[in-house]
Amino acid sequence: MAKLEQYRENIQKLLEEYAAFGRGDRQVETELIFDTTRDHYQIVHVGWQGDRRVYGCILHLDIKDGKIWLQHNGTENDIAQELVEMGVPKSDIVIGFHSPFKRQFTEYAIS
Repeated sequence: MAKLEQYRENIQKLLEEYAAFGRGDRQVETELIFDTTRDHYQIVHVGWQGDRRVYGCILHLDIKDGKIWLQHNGTENDIAQELVEMGVPKSDIVIGFHSPFKRQFTEYAIS
């Protein structure tokens, strides 16, 4: 259970750091979504830019079966490596946006 709590804390800290960058646009909110019961975590931009609706997921991570699944990375940064630097072993990180076939060629978990 301690590992799961640590992963939750790591993910929340990471997302809070990214959310702090914001967009610098008061019409577009940066929302942190933490579902600690079902272990879903996201950063989403929501709002308007003039006449154009802005909505998009920037980062999405889940915890499934004791592993962190990186479901979406809309940044230019290596989020998996940042998790490793926080102490998460590569064997507990799944790059979920890669196909299961492609995952076997990474240093990270397959599932």
